[in-house]
Amino acid sequence: MFCGRHVCDRQKWGRLVGPTKRGKGTKLVVLADGAGAPLGVCVASASPSEVKLLEPTLNNACFVVGKQPQRLIAERGYDSNAVRAFLVARGIDPIIPARRKNRAATHQDGRKLRRYGHRWIVERTHSWLQGFRRLVVRYERSATVFLGLVHIACALVTLRRVLG
Repeated sequence: MFCGRHVCDRQKWGRLVGPTKRGKGTKLVVLADGAGAPLGVCVASASPSEVKLLEPTLNNACFVVGKQPQRLIAERGYDSNAVRAFLVARGIDPIIPARRKNRAATHQDGRKLRRYGHRWIVERTHSWLQGFRRLVVRYERSATVFLGLVHIACALVTLRRVLG
């Protein structure tokens, strides 16, 4: 199966749409600051895991010049020693709870994991973005149009946070 730029062998599937257990879908990975404003976003097919989308999300993020985040709070889906080493190499302190089967989780400390309670801020940002119906149900076949709508939604969420 070959997906070209305009023509795709899959019926009614656009770019960045992949198979899931229930059909097809698009994955939206959001990086938010401590107040919940979206800093970076990565739109991908639903097939790849979140671990593979972490680096593109960090590369797409817009930080203040010369400043990177000090720590990154992520869910258990990002549990990987390679991801932790990647974040430490970038100067970011990873706060990722280990999965039950991962006995050799590196860079773990109980004091750091107490900050995992602040994960609700990112979940709140996700719910703000889910308030835009065009993002919940993807009507656009074009990936660039959908990515543009995601960026507009992120800008509106940020404006709402700034203006009150």
